[in-house]
Amino acid sequence: MTIDVEHWTRRLAEIAERHDVPGATLGILHEGEIGEAAYGVLNLRTGVDVTTDSLFQIGSISKVWTTTLVMQLVDEGKLQLDAPLVDVLPELRLSDPGVTAKVTMRHLLTHTSGIDGDIFTDTGRGDDCLEKYVTGLADAAQNHPLEATWSYCNSGFSLAGRVVEKLTGGTWDAAVREKIVTPLGLERTMTLPEEALLHRAAAGHVTHDGKQTVAPVWAIPRSAGPAGSIISTVADLLEFARMHLAGGVAPDGTRVLSEASAAAMAEHQVELPDKHTLGDSWGLGWERALWDGHRLIGHDGNTIGQAAFLRILPEQNVAVALLTNGGNGAKLYEELYREVFAELAGVPVPHPLGPPSTPVDVDVDPYVGTYERASIRQEINVGANGPVMRLSITGAMAELLQEEPVDYPMVAVAPDLFVCQDPETGNWVPATFYELPTGEKYVHFGARATPRCAS
Repeated sequence: MTIDVEHWTRRLAEIAERHDVPGATLGILHEGEIGEAAYGVLNLRTGVDVTTDSLFQIGSISKVWTTTLVMQLVDEGKLQLDAPLVDVLPELRLSDPGVTAKVTMRHLLTHTSGIDGDIFTDTGRGDDCLEKYVTGLADAAQNHPLEATWSYCNSGFSLAGRVVEKLTGGTWDAAVREKIVTPLGLERTMTLPEEALLHRAAAGHVTHDGKQTVAPVWAIPRSAGPAGSIISTVADLLEFARMHLAGGVAPDGTRVLSEASAAAMAEHQVELPDKHTLGDSWGLGWERALWDGHRLIGHDGNTIGQAAFLRILPEQNVAVALLTNGGNGAKLYEELYREVFAELAGVPVPHPLGPPSTPVDVDVDPYVGTYERASIRQEINVGANGPVMRLSITGAMAELLQEEPVDYPMVAVAPDLFVCQDPETGNWVPATFYELPTGEKYVHFGARATPRCAS
């Protein structure tokens, strides 16, 4: 079946307009063919049109690229996933000496290290930025005990990137270029903003007073690179996906990754406490989702005003990439992917969790309190209209984003499970309350586990 680019270009435009997305590109890999569509403008100030070769930030999809670098080092015999990181980084110091001694690369790639995950310390633009960042992790809180639960961890991927640097003798940026970009022949994939300036690059947009405006900051700190700074096109992103579908082999026959490592990345590693936000389980780098019995792998990415989505259906060799620069990218993804996967693969995309049709009576009092980790404070209270989660950004992220606290009305779905409505987008976000085996109370929200404060 040939990809009907005109049809998908039209549908991309229609759905993007409905959800106030300034610009987007869509890429579909199906039966070996890549089809691309573009919509809108790269920047509302300049009005420059989006084209299929336009660059967007792929955000946390970068974590799968960092994982690929790590698995290449495993293939080369330079690294063992279950060996203590201090074997490679003897200078590593974390706040918990026990975790310092025991944490492994597998913990980092599966988000189970417990290192507070949203530390975005800007350690400068120099080639030593990751080395400085890892030194700063000595002051990072231990969000949960090692392996005790799953919590999305950007910090762990910056640490993984430093391991890559130590074992390759260069920067993480150079490793991405030399070990993935060049072997795959990718001409529009890079990691640094000065490289993106040579191409048609999207600016992020944020919502203020109901209107899309250009984001005040373009790039995330270089120290967060391994967690989220790759810049690419939908075609280049799909070539990366094609390599994984092909068991680690590039189109020209170059082996980029061993077949065993490519398979291991997609295999089950850990269950998720919240199975309604990203997927049901995690591999090495990849998120894993089950759509009507069909296993998919993929990843999402969010930077400042840009959002990216990648889903791969290995059983049919289908991959779909969507890159956006503002508006309600999540709704665009949901509606557009529902159509793409139904038509090309016959696979239904699940609807996101929302309020139940019949109200559920749940006692909220056991969950009332303050939950806090680096960058985020979540306060659960009962207001005149029911329970509310007040979410405040704190620390360095608060200085960067300059955002006021946001109140999310909460609706019970089941005991320990609520959905919270984003007042700007109307999207419903699951909140799961649970305890660790040792009794500590947590809320899982936005893919993060946040511990309840003692008082």
